[in-house]
Amino acid sequence: MMTTFVLVHGGGSTAWDWHLVGPLLEAAGHDVVAVDLPIEDVDARLEDYARAATAAVGKAPHSIVVGHSLGGFTAPLVCEKLHSNGLVYLSAMIPMPGETFGEWWTKTGHDRETIPDEPYFNLVPAELVQQATDRERDQQGAWMSDPWPGKHPSVPTLGILCRDDLLFPASFMSRQIRDRLGIEPVEIPGGHYATLSHPGAVAGALVDFAGKIGL
Repeated sequence: MMTTFVLVHGGGSTAWDWHLVGPLLEAAGHDVVAVDLPIEDVDARLEDYARAATAAVGKAPHSIVVGHSLGGFTAPLVCEKLHSNGLVYLSAMIPMPGETFGEWWTKTGHDRETIPDEPYFNLVPAELVQQATDRERDQQGAWMSDPWPGKHPSVPTLGILCRDDLLFPASFMSRQIRDRLGIEPVEIPGGHYATLSHPGAVAGALVDFAGKIGL
């Protein structure tokens, strides 16, 4: 059964972040939609992000939404709108209903973690780091001071941590996934941008998840 993977990028990023993962998912027999969210629009809210993603998908009888990093705030909203079959948090922020972006850092205990000055692109080849930074966009976020308007959908959910992540260290992500989702994390190699450093591991985890939920 073919699945449409809806791939939601993180803050300041683009759909390009998934350009190595997408072909691997397609080679496994799935469809892929990676969308550029309207993050440079100061007036755009999370609901606007979700509408942009669902409009890009159109009709998809079976879908799994994947949110990376800040995309964890958007992915559950997209999942709800699409009536998706599954939801994946990949090195992602996992908000709680009513929690603001600012509150997330302290309520999860991330403010007590030791984070290096450059935590994003470790293990990513230099040429891909350059291409990624050349594509960086100005993340606007008036919505970040608002309570998160979503909830965690009642669908099969996967939390992926990357063992070499410097922004969201493995021990932190493991705790967040267990405490906030009530599930055991799946661990893969790679840093915060495992989509660029270890795309095969990312795609493999997603394909395995799809198989486990019958897609």
